[in-house]
Amino acid sequence: MSDDPSDRRQTFDALFASDPDPWGFESRAYEAAKRRATLAMLFPDRFGRALEVGCANGVLTAELAGVCDAVLAIDVSPAALQLAEQRVAELKNVSLARAEVPREWSEGTFDLIVLSEILYFLSREEISQIARLAWQSLTDDGVCLLVNWTGPNDLPVDGQSARDIFAEELPWLSAASGVWPQYRIDRLHKTFARQDAASERLED
Repeated sequence: MSDDPSDRRQTFDALFASDPDPWGFESRAYEAAKRRATLAMLFPDRFGRALEVGCANGVLTAELAGVCDAVLAIDVSPAALQLAEQRVAELKNVSLARAEVPREWSEGTFDLIVLSEILYFLSREEISQIARLAWQSLTDDGVCLLVNWTGPNDLPVDGQSARDIFAEELPWLSAASGVWPQYRIDRLHKTFARQDAASERLED
């Protein structure tokens, strides 16, 4: 993985340096309710190896550790990862790494990939690329979980559009979805019946 700083990395480093919990993961009732809904969307399954993209200060990471044998949590910001490291220090099944997606996608295969409140920070092209990378990295019976804020923002795309770009890039099966006033959660699967069509898309 490259250690070259990017504008995105510098932006999030500055954000976490000024506030260790910039989105109120630890304090806001909205965030607590969203985490409960996220875990409920995974229930009752248990997963082998999981990838969490954009772990921030590790609040959701600690929750995912309870339903996974191993969690690899990545973030573009070293400042965020320092906070996450403090939070998950006693969780032996969690590892952290600095990476900026999509150009530094994690190697190996995963039974669960979680993209929570991360896609709309990316361009349309990057979201499409991440959808392809996630498909390639996900085991055949694995789960890809998308969590997206659906309110207005000043980012490249909004949450609903980010979800649509991702889900429509390849023939994902939407196994479950939940829509709340401010966010939505989508549980996506691959299906064997759609592998040939997906392979054609990946080769294009």
